[in-house]
Amino acid sequence: MRELIWLIPLIPLLSSVTLMLSSGKFPRLLIGLLGVGSVGSAALLTLALGLDFMANPEVLQLTLWTWMQVGSFAPGVAFYFDGLTLVMMSVITGVGFLIHLFSTEFMEDDVSYARYFAYLNMFVAAMLVLVMADNLLLLYLGWEGVGVCSYLLVGFWYQNSANGQAARKAFIVTRIGDTAMALGLLLLFTELGTLNIQSMVGAANESWQVGDTLPLIACLLLLGGAVGKSAQLPLHTWLPDAMAGPTPVSALIHAATMVTAGVYLIARTHGLFLLAPTAMLVVAIIGITTSLIAAFTALMQSDIKRILAYSTISQIGYMFLALGVGAWTAGIFHLMTHAFFKALLFLGSGAIIHCLHHEHNIFKMGGLRSKMPVTFWSFMIGSAALAALPMTSGFFSKDQILLEAYQFPDIGPWLWFAGLCGALLTAMYSFRLVFVVFFGQVKTKPDKDTGWRMALPLSVLCGLSLVGGYFIIPVESVFPMSTGTHPAHWVEYVSISVPLVGLLLAYLIFQSGQLRVDGLVNSAIGKIMRQFWLSGWGIDWLYERLFVRPYYAFASLLKAEPVDAVYGLVVTFNEALNGWLSQSQTGRMRWYITSMVAGLVVLVAVALQLSPEAI
Repeated sequence: MRELIWLIPLIPLLSSVTLMLSSGKFPRLLIGLLGVGSVGSAALLTLALGLDFMANPEVLQLTLWTWMQVGSFAPGVAFYFDGLTLVMMSVITGVGFLIHLFSTEFMEDDVSYARYFAYLNMFVAAMLVLVMADNLLLLYLGWEGVGVCSYLLVGFWYQNSANGQAARKAFIVTRIGDTAMALGLLLLFTELGTLNIQSMVGAANESWQVGDTLPLIACLLLLGGAVGKSAQLPLHTWLPDAMAGPTPVSALIHAATMVTAGVYLIARTHGLFLLAPTAMLVVAIIGITTSLIAAFTALMQSDIKRILAYSTISQIGYMFLALGVGAWTAGIFHLMTHAFFKALLFLGSGAIIHCLHHEHNIFKMGGLRSKMPVTFWSFMIGSAALAALPMTSGFFSKDQILLEAYQFPDIGPWLWFAGLCGALLTAMYSFRLVFVVFFGQVKTKPDKDTGWRMALPLSVLCGLSLVGGYFIIPVESVFPMSTGTHPAHWVEYVSISVPLVGLLLAYLIFQSGQLRVDGLVNSAIGKIMRQFWLSGWGIDWLYERLFVRPYYAFASLLKAEPVDAVYGLVVTFNEALNGWLSQSQTGRMRWYITSMVAGLVVLVAVALQLSPEAI
């Protein structure tokens, strides 16, 4: 069974190519069967592979062929399968299948139905290659593949120029991180002679000592790639704008899979990061800082998808915090549970947008609790898991992260406290969304309710968001065992209580109105802070002035550079020559015969001049 692992990425890839070649001429039923069925088949194969692995947990290394060979450098198209790979593949194919099924109803009226599923299938194939690769070069191929698919899907409705701009922003910003990652791969190959992940980590531990400069530089370069792809500070600004794409795209790419690629990269190369404690500290600080910035911003948003986008940035910050403090298992566990409840929330928002005439503003909704019961319970359960309320999936993973962060040397209690502030804000903006959208007065009436193709994925994700915290992920042999002891009980009690306090505050402010904050919000300082947080802490404004505008100004100057004048002369000469030749085309037979005779005379004269002995 394990030797057939190559079929898992191949089936969605073949479906994607088939849909592209069809040029949209297949009937919609066949398009849906190809798009959904290919990912469903990959999910079933992953399930069978997972059951086999759980019964016999042996690592699989399978080389299909040698990709290229230059001297001793011979990377292969090869797969590495262990517990971490199984978790990632299960999320990609399992959650991906549910999102594909949801898409068949959400996108059924779109004229580019086949193109949509072609892109979505290609993304799944690229993401599977990324997590299954046994060497960093093949991983980088999948890494760039998901970047291209993200560009195509964010700008899917390209008729709107704003969508094209959002797609370009996502592509360019993530390329910054990808460039850093490419430099990291070159450094690792130059110093260690291999890009095979397991061999590279082994060689690094033999050649380098903990705290050396080279592993620090390599880890920081890899972190650059992870920060870009996982939308962490300072390269996080692309993700909120990427909500321009169809909502199921946001659920798959920008919540459940692609944005976790950076988390996976750091986790997979954890043996290298353990040699660079400074790099791990940077990972933790970036994670918790991003988490707080995004949480404050989410609390101010009114667009339902942008709230969830900033929430995604914030939750991935918790995953980075976990990796930075060495809580590897907790970080991957939160990656899995986050995929469940964030896909649920994005698909729920998609159902609302689909049924409310494409309305995005939460303050134009309201009262949907009785109108859309399946979506209501989806949001209740998803928000509870996002807020880490007790006994939900998010509770188990986030609580584990906070407890291990508390035990981090020196700054552990500060990281824990910052994480608690983020948890309080998360509960507040999550249930602010629920109370505003589903309670109160109806402001926009839905013209329909969700069909079974939307309701079924929502229901399954509801179940996973509730019980996913009880899953045991098979990564014990992948990561080193935690050596920390359990902190004092009061630390755990506080960690459990903070989300409940956030829920209470959200209810008192946004539902019952018993806690009035109008005076604070409408004060001079309140307005300034609200606008500051609403703008994402002014980071986009800063980048616009530091990079975007100077780039455009410099480009406009280069329009008139001297080198262009040389090529301009060539163009002008050819245009003049073309004009002269055009004037000779008079349409008169006499002129054409005279020209041919004259040309023949000239040709004969030249031939005789060159070869007089021919006379």
